[in-house]
Amino acid sequence: MTYRPTITGACHMISAGHYSATHAGFQILEAGGNAIDAGVAAGMAVGILQTDRVNFAGVAPMMIYLAGKREVINIDGLGTWPKAASLQYFHDHHGGKMPPGILRTVMPAAPAAWITALERYGTMSFGEVAREATRLARDGFAMHAFMAEYIADHEASYRRWPSSTAVFLPQGRPPQPGELFVQSELAASLQYMIDEEAAHRGKGRAAGLKAARDAFYKGDIAQKIARYHKENGGWVTADDLAAYEVRFETPLRTQFHGIDIYACGPWSQGPVLPQTLNLLSGFDLKAMGHNSAAYVHTISEALKLSFADRQRYYGDPKFVKVPMDTLLSSDYTAQRRKQIRADAASPGMPEAGEIAGFPPMIPLPPVTPGEPNPPADTSYVCVVDKQGNAFSATPSDGSSAMPVIPGTGFCPSSRGSQSWTHPRHPAVLAPGKRPRLTPNPALALKDGKLLMPFGSPGNDIQPQAMTQVFLNIVVFGMEPQAAVEAPRFATYSFPSSSAPHAYHPGRLNLESRFDKTVFDQLARLGHQVAPWQDLEWRAGAVCAIRVNEANGLLEGAADPRRPCYALGL
Repeated sequence: MTYRPTITGACHMISAGHYSATHAGFQILEAGGNAIDAGVAAGMAVGILQTDRVNFAGVAPMMIYLAGKREVINIDGLGTWPKAASLQYFHDHHGGKMPPGILRTVMPAAPAAWITALERYGTMSFGEVAREATRLARDGFAMHAFMAEYIADHEASYRRWPSSTAVFLPQGRPPQPGELFVQSELAASLQYMIDEEAAHRGKGRAAGLKAARDAFYKGDIAQKIARYHKENGGWVTADDLAAYEVRFETPLRTQFHGIDIYACGPWSQGPVLPQTLNLLSGFDLKAMGHNSAAYVHTISEALKLSFADRQRYYGDPKFVKVPMDTLLSSDYTAQRRKQIRADAASPGMPEAGEIAGFPPMIPLPPVTPGEPNPPADTSYVCVVDKQGNAFSATPSDGSSAMPVIPGTGFCPSSRGSQSWTHPRHPAVLAPGKRPRLTPNPALALKDGKLLMPFGSPGNDIQPQAMTQVFLNIVVFGMEPQAAVEAPRFATYSFPSSSAPHAYHPGRLNLESRFDKTVFDQLARLGHQVAPWQDLEWRAGAVCAIRVNEANGLLEGAADPRRPCYALGL
């Protein structure tokens, strides 16, 4: 039994982090657009519908599968630090900490990522795919409880900046569920990009898309961002914005039970997924029993090993050497697998694997007391069209730690919070460098054919939720919706990706549907077990679309832990 049915279709399918974003993308599919057109439309829509967690000027890493070429493409959708960014500044003025505010700003990547995807692989104009997002911002939408609760919980943060107060506390208080929420300045920014495209329509589709992009990175929007930074001690300049380009990255690939999993590279936490699956390939997970104590323990311990390697090795490969081939190799994996004990949990994050020529891991941060309190995270969207093309993207960047730029309606990416200030950390900040990103969309293929795009919000929980849903489908044969709804768990036994990099050694959270005996057995193994409520939003919100191998039908799943929905035909 599931809370929702697995949505089944024979033509096309979309699943996204908000139901109106799903509808926006579905309209594009029905109008003849492909998976990329629809994915971009839905991705921009979540940047309106979930502006507490996703910013139009944030990040948007994406994976694209082109059925005709059987090719997987990865666009980073991640900004770089401004040229003026200074590690020394944080040490001199903030004791090595990275306070909230505009000094966390990296280049806003999402607009460039959306437009690049459209130009290379889409069929529609920016105006066509941005129409619904613009309408939702201009005319408003009914405030949903998930966003209303976040704004209320972070009211003091929004009040730090008058421009943020005006948008998110429009009546001098947090908006209530069901109230109309309008974002007029954001709508005007989108309309300006649409109008610039239209003005160049006579020169062809590519010229129009370039004009829309230039409106953001070289036009009035860029000038407003640069002026605000100059007037308020920020680092972003008009030259930084004009020079920014997204990067095409080679996706990582591993195989599990005959399925190829494609993940983002070490400029993100993407390698955690294939590393963990490699470790788990040496265990008979099915024999352990789904969500048994042994099963939860084994997966949690494998995740800890992957997170340890993340802490020591992952960073922007344009700036640091990352031994990715070794980390994914069978010999290295076999050695690491030996560290997983069936009779005892690692009391904290274990040591990273030793690889010749790499310095030791930096000291772990002090233990953080109390409940893990993850920052606002992100959303997700996946699409499969009638040609078999697939789109998988994880747009992100919240609005409570960064001021809204007056006259734009959005906050440029605050993803600098996922850089480190320790000079020996591989993800230490530097001018022109990318932070180590948590959003990491994925794709699964079998025999070169699409099997499933999937992903999740959730900061450091993303690869954990994705791993569990993938195993639910592949090892235990669950239908996608049942796999998404199954009880979930997560370890926090590693330093958080986001400043201040909280560390909760041994912490393991489980949703309340787990049997009490599982809680007790895990505690005896040494886990610091704590309960979550049932369908806890912190446990991630996986969306997925599986291509049924037997009949070719599309099966869409959407996580009820958040306002996700799937829709297909």
